[in-house]
Amino acid sequence: MVAWIVTLIAVIVAVWSSARMHRAEREARGASAGAELAERQARAAKARTLALTEEIRQLARMRIPAVATALSHRAAPVPGLREAAGIDGDAARLLTEAVEAARTVVLEERGRVDAAARSAMRGSSAKIQSLLNQSQHLLHELQHDYDDPRILQLDFRNELALRRTQATAVLCDAWPGLARQKSSLVEVVLGAQSRVAGYERIKVANHLRQERLALVARAAEPLAIALAELLANATAYSHPDTEVPVTVQQTAGRGALILVDDAGIGMDDDALKRARTLLSGPSEVLLTELGDPPQTGFAVVGRLIARYGFSCHIEPSPYGGMRAMLRIPAHLLTVMDDDRTLSVLAPKPVLAREAGAAAEGSSSGGGSPEPVEARPEPAPPGPSSPAPVEPAVPAVPAGSDVPPSVSEPASADEEAVRPAGLPTRRRRKRRTGPPEEPTAERHAAEEPVLRTPEQAGSAWTALQEGTLSGRQAPVPPAPAPSVSPSDDQGDDET
Repeated sequence: MVAWIVTLIAVIVAVWSSARMHRAEREARGASAGAELAERQARAAKARTLALTEEIRQLARMRIPAVATALSHRAAPVPGLREAAGIDGDAARLLTEAVEAARTVVLEERGRVDAAARSAMRGSSAKIQSLLNQSQHLLHELQHDYDDPRILQLDFRNELALRRTQATAVLCDAWPGLARQKSSLVEVVLGAQSRVAGYERIKVANHLRQERLALVARAAEPLAIALAELLANATAYSHPDTEVPVTVQQTAGRGALILVDDAGIGMDDDALKRARTLLSGPSEVLLTELGDPPQTGFAVVGRLIARYGFSCHIEPSPYGGMRAMLRIPAHLLTVMDDDRTLSVLAPKPVLAREAGAAAEGSSSGGGSPEPVEARPEPAPPGPSSPAPVEPAVPAVPAGSDVPPSVSEPASADEEAVRPAGLPTRRRRKRRTGPPEEPTAERHAAEEPVLRTPEQAGSAWTALQEGTLSGRQAPVPPAPAPSVSPSDDQGDDET
């Protein structure tokens, strides 16, 4: 009995000792696993800290400067997170918010700087424009007192400077600085032509149905400024030996359209997209977005479009360069009064010229020309001339449809080379008699309409010489200095 009890106690002690040892081993393994987990967590935390540090470094050195660059160059890339997997959601969100905050701050600062620059340039442009207008009036007075072509050259250069100043003022949200009455549309086109350095290359074609179609007073000067910028682009980006055709026509919707074509170098897709964006009349255009040096032409046109209501579209031209289409809506158009005389330099409408030429041709013809055309021409006399052939050719009555060449006799030389029995066609000869005089008079009457700017300048110079000789004693004329075509007068503004 005692042995059985001792055995039972020994078994219980052994079981308890085994259980304790097993529990100790399990606790040791748990402690080891916890240490390994803690070590792994420490290594992961260190890696996340390093990744976050690199992201912050990239944010400061690359991402924020790239955002500032992309505001001026929209094609510039903006890098993102380097290791998005190593950054938790909150940290990535905070980094993105930092980039957007930097973008907002840069935009606000650029807006303040641009507003300050606009204000300074607007004040300077107003003063310079006032001085140039005073110089223009003084030059006009000098043109009446002195007959010197250099005054015209100086006046033209003053006009170029005035256009630049007006464009700068418009870009800085100032008014054009010149008030007009309602003006003829064709005269406004000529005024814009006179503000461009290559004005002699611009050829204006008038296809208006109404010759006295005009612009309302508030839109005359803005349209002249916009058209001058388009013409300056067309002449600057095309070869100096090429022409710049300008077509003025009316649209079906009671509006008007001005087409400006050039045979220049054209534009790539990015430049064309950028130009169309500026011509759409955006609400705000920053001066810093216009390049260095700034290209202000399309931006100025866009500002005028947004303010006065006309529109402009640009596309590739059939001439190889670009075509600008300036559309004027009906509410900006009117008709000139009948007592207002149009400029003699304004081209007549093409339809009116054709109708006038036809009317002059019919009135100068008098009666029916058939008897004159059917009159046979006698063969030239000479010892070798054959017998007269008039009886062999039937007479052609007036009003007959038979061509006059059939009723004309053949000369001896033509009879010698004519094959027997074959019909021949003879060339009609131009008559040099009295029937040609009305045609010559008609061409002489149309010649003043087709005068070039150089001929108009010569006529104006002759007028000045006549008035000067009437006021002063006759003096020997001094030789005038040579004037290049690009230095001719450019002040046709109306």
